[in-house]
Amino acid sequence: MATNIWFWVGFNAFVLAMLSLDLGIFHRKAHVVRPREAGIWVGVWVTLAMIFAAGLWALHSTHAALTFVTGYVIEESLSVDNIFVIVLIFSYFRIPQKYQHRVLFWGIVGALVMRGTFIGLGTLLLARFHWVLYIFGAMLVVTGVRMAFKGDDDFNGEENPIVRMVRRVLPVTSEYNGQKFFSIENGRRVATPLLLVLVLVEFTDLIFAIDSIPAIFAVTRDPFIVYTSNIFAILGLRSMYFLLADVVQRFYLLKYGLAVILSFIGVKMLGEKWFTVPILASLIVIVVTLGLSIAASLIWRQESKAS
Repeated sequence: MATNIWFWVGFNAFVLAMLSLDLGIFHRKAHVVRPREAGIWVGVWVTLAMIFAAGLWALHSTHAALTFVTGYVIEESLSVDNIFVIVLIFSYFRIPQKYQHRVLFWGIVGALVMRGTFIGLGTLLLARFHWVLYIFGAMLVVTGVRMAFKGDDDFNGEENPIVRMVRRVLPVTSEYNGQKFFSIENGRRVATPLLLVLVLVEFTDLIFAIDSIPAIFAVTRDPFIVYTSNIFAILGLRSMYFLLADVVQRFYLLKYGLAVILSFIGVKMLGEKWFTVPILASLIVIVVTLGLSIAASLIWRQESKAS
């Protein structure tokens, strides 16, 4: 599929059209995105992803469709961990709710470019140096183990190296200027807190991309499926954030589910030479692990409340 240029042209035209529709019509004016609106958009993005999977099934093969769905589920599940961090950043800098969508929108645009670049580099490396696959697998296993044993750290903006770097490079005001990233203060151009937070969001996605992109390469080497599953997950991240921001802390056991998933994928990559895990089996393992970790979070929380 990666060799057909029209697949790439058509998909990227769709992405640009959806982004234009989002910013130019539905979110032209800053407003607070309520859970109901966010839920509708989450449904829209998931539906579009499933329609895309159905198109792969009709135009290519069942295996291509299953591979896309597996990659999409992996990317969506890992993006929930991204939401944890974004919630902490927005809370620390007290970003007004009506401006959060603008920060996330441009953060997503930057993430699309970044993910596309990473996927291109990953594809090139794997095509030329197959042993890179084992490095990716080892990275995922290490990340999974670290995630399982890592504590829940609070975000401290004043000690964050990215915040310090931005403040050294740009003058940053503490005042907002609507939803603008720059304003004029005492006759000079200064960055608003929105720009500072945007840089942090981009850096956060960079960190998560280091985990998520090697994970999708464990599912398929087809750059088109790797790219599209990533992009669909990223496009739905904003709506997922507004839907889960107030409740995401309840899923405190989700990180263990993600740790299992990353370790499973890493072992699958490391053992590719000796065994093969069917794509359907991988999808079942990932979905069941996610479901159990979310259900356990909700059930155990209710029991602790009762006690």
